[in-house]
Amino acid sequence: MKQFGYARAESVEQALNTLTSTSSARYLGGGTNLIDLMKLGVLSPDLLVDVRALPLDQITEQPDGSVRIGAAVTNSDLAVDPLIRQRFPAVSQAVLAGASGQLRNVATVGGNLMQQTRCSYFMDVSKPCNRRAPGTGCPARTGEHHNHAILGASEHCIATSPSDLAVPLAAFDAQLVLHGSDGESTVPISEFYRLPGDQPDQLTTVADGTLVVGVLLPASDLAGRSRYRKVRERASYAFAIGSVAAAISVTDGVIGDARLAWGAVAAVPWRARLAERALIGQPASTASFRAAAQAELAHAEPLTGNSYKVELLSNLTVEVLTELVEASA
Repeated sequence: MKQFGYARAESVEQALNTLTSTSSARYLGGGTNLIDLMKLGVLSPDLLVDVRALPLDQITEQPDGSVRIGAAVTNSDLAVDPLIRQRFPAVSQAVLAGASGQLRNVATVGGNLMQQTRCSYFMDVSKPCNRRAPGTGCPARTGEHHNHAILGASEHCIATSPSDLAVPLAAFDAQLVLHGSDGESTVPISEFYRLPGDQPDQLTTVADGTLVVGVLLPASDLAGRSRYRKVRERASYAFAIGSVAAAISVTDGVIGDARLAWGAVAAVPWRARLAERALIGQPASTASFRAAAQAELAHAEPLTGNSYKVELLSNLTVEVLTELVEASA
């Protein structure tokens, strides 16, 4: 592991100035992903700027009814917060579905949203990988890709986002609060992450050095009746092979509104907008749920080893929406 410097930031401005003054520096939150990547040699920063002491560890309701989650809030604290559990249960469920209790006690919201893919080629510096070393190729396309993307991928990268938390945040139109050289700003989560295209090494759309300082979840009656479901290859401490965050409202048997996002299908948390539109105005039935999922999945481009995800996401979507309707009956 390469020798590196360490600086503890006492303010957001100090964190920004310290990071930008060094050619190779990274923000350090819980470090549960970053330190692993440094041990593997995937990342080798000269300096870590510790942001855990910044006053970003609160969850507060805003005057407009939205909820602001500080970037330094631990995953454990987020999962058990009464406001989150009542207003956004899918968020709490997603966090509890991720990692282990020990890791959740350390990992932060900001770090969760900035974590890197767990593609085995990205994690192995002896292998080519366009995301880690642009221009070297994507061996996953012809190699091991059973948990890779079926939507939004490119010939340059088929890796998936590993974040459980990002999926319900995408479903409920969360905004990320950022602090950069021009001060504080917000960006919808749908515009924060970027699909790989021909630049798979670019994880987000924001400038280098920008610090995620929080998340804003807009007020939503619909989100209060939401659910997150994750499918994985073992019962605990495993990344998703498919996940669904959903909420639905039904009046007299007809769907009035719906929110739907999928995880482990793309390099970004995938907001299933085609499926949402297909649901509205339709009867709340298994046939409607499956038709909506298939409308979204019609654009999937699976490879041989991950084609199972098409049926998995369809079945999982039907199951979660059915449970929501039955719970509200």
